[in-house]
Amino acid sequence: MNILYLHGFRSSPQSMKARLMAAHFATTEHRFVCPQLPASPAAAMELACEFIEDRGEPACDWALIGSSLGGYYATWLAERYGCRAALLNPAVLPADDLAGYVGEQTLYHSSEPFEWRAEYLHELQALRIDPITHPERYLLLAATGDEVLDWRRMCEHYPGAQQHIIDGSDHAISEFSAYVELVARFVADDE
Repeated sequence: MNILYLHGFRSSPQSMKARLMAAHFATTEHRFVCPQLPASPAAAMELACEFIEDRGEPACDWALIGSSLGGYYATWLAERYGCRAALLNPAVLPADDLAGYVGEQTLYHSSEPFEWRAEYLHELQALRIDPITHPERYLLLAATGDEVLDWRRMCEHYPGAQQHIIDGSDHAISEFSAYVELVARFVADDE
């Protein structure tokens, strides 16, 4: 199985969750990739599609893990390719959530600047999936203490999906190490 991890807005492959998942899959036969996504949602999805399509393997040999904005991206990819997707505090309406961020931003893990453009909000809207078609393909990990996104909106957006609600926590899911096995089993279809 190939695992594609999609990080969130302003994040990177250096995020705590991405590093924990990479370390876990390094001890398995599964291939784990976590690219630095471009700021443009259209370009980010083009890059993700290249990973899935260019290896000469069936799309069903891929699974997705998406955190925050990466969860929104993972949903679009899961619907397009029929992949399993584990969503970690996923964004549901990121065009609304990120409208106030238009302008210059910096990455969390490097302070590298990038521009978040108004046109990217339209690119996000073009990726909207509502409703999901195969809830059995999804695992939702949502924290009630998420200070950025509303966990109830996440639950409503993924009806019928396997949902694991964390009482408290935060947007980063600071205790994510406790959930690595759950996520890994789901995406690797080892349940």
